[in-house]
Amino acid sequence: MRVLYSLLLYLLTPGLLVYLGWRARREPAYREQWPRRFGVQAPVVPAGAIWLHAASMGEVQASATFIRELRQAYPGVPLVVTTMTPTGAAHVERLFGEGVHHAYLPFDYPHAVAVFLRALRPRLAVIVEMELWPNLFAGIHRRGIPLLLINARLSAASARGYRRFRRLMAGVLACPDAIAAQSREHARRLIHLGAPAERVTVTGSLKFDVSVPASATEQGEALRGMLGGERPVWVAASTREGEEEGVLAAFDQVRGHVPAALLILVPRHPDRFQRIEALCRERGETVVTRSSGVPATPETTVLLGDTMGEMPVYYAAADVAFVGGSLVPLGGQNVLEPAALGLPIVVGPHTFNFEQIVEQLVAQGGACRVADHHLLADAVIELLERPEQRADMGRRARALIEANRGATRRVMELVGGYLPASGPWRAA
Repeated sequence: MRVLYSLLLYLLTPGLLVYLGWRARREPAYREQWPRRFGVQAPVVPAGAIWLHAASMGEVQASATFIRELRQAYPGVPLVVTTMTPTGAAHVERLFGEGVHHAYLPFDYPHAVAVFLRALRPRLAVIVEMELWPNLFAGIHRRGIPLLLINARLSAASARGYRRFRRLMAGVLACPDAIAAQSREHARRLIHLGAPAERVTVTGSLKFDVSVPASATEQGEALRGMLGGERPVWVAASTREGEEEGVLAAFDQVRGHVPAALLILVPRHPDRFQRIEALCRERGETVVTRSSGVPATPETTVLLGDTMGEMPVYYAAADVAFVGGSLVPLGGQNVLEPAALGLPIVVGPHTFNFEQIVEQLVAQGGACRVADHHLLADAVIELLERPEQRADMGRRARALIEANRGATRRVMELVGGYLPASGPWRAA
């Protein structure tokens, strides 16, 4: 099955090149390191490192506390973080600077994987969430490198898709020495797909160990001052293609009841910033972009969050958070950052990427789920008009975070079984 998979991958190379060229026209950063990603050149990385792969910005953010713990526990060991996307690479740079080494993960061609692993020769490989690359996993396993799959999750929808390739996936899931699942449901699906049950443990989600820097809170307060201080503010965060139209329609309804309200609109992908700004202006909104640094006036209706890495700042400046990717069937984005800041949270019907966390938040009373943009407007209006309800939901959301912390410690203990700590790290 893996041979057939590899053959298909080589056959699809022209399509991959076309896709990368298209993305590079919209995001020039996609031109970076093509020779290394295709296995033509070896990556420039220190050999013998601890290697962690986090596909994109979301996985990097989820792993941030864990990466800091790794640096504390193994101060003399280089740490290499790989990503698949430029946004992930930029977030690694923002969070850690020169404290970690970054490289792009090569595409899953057998020859590219071999070039990458020969250069890196990691003493430990850690893959975050569900990056299941058959040739990469096989190459790691064949070289006897300890491999951990952490913060692993498998939604019901993804499990159904993977089951069509169960023989291939069973081989992939047999490679990790240990799999740290986010929940019992995710563990059960992984085992059903072929992961050896004795290697699967439930550690909880690293995302619950989110910590919001005091600087982000301070910057959020400063931003709130630039927006007009006492104006009611809601944020639509990490919105996806086809979602902004519904959010802006909901905003029309919100302003019918709360005329002074201001919307912070933060599209998830930077290549869409200009298009969404144009969409806002076409709809008659008065827009200020965050990148301009221009303060809002009383006439400003929308702040477009066109910067990267500032999501905690946007949340800290708002009264209510709508978390995007959930009005469209894309599974939703991370709801735990606004929860950690004590914000009431609204999500759409499509949250399968974070199904258990969202269900816990809704059951706890820290979040509400709406079916469409009309009901989104109703929820935002109610929360903006009722400060006591906002505060209560925010307290409940933050309480859920506090009650579920600890995944980082449990995963660090798992790492210690394969690489004894040499630094001052100790379990909290």
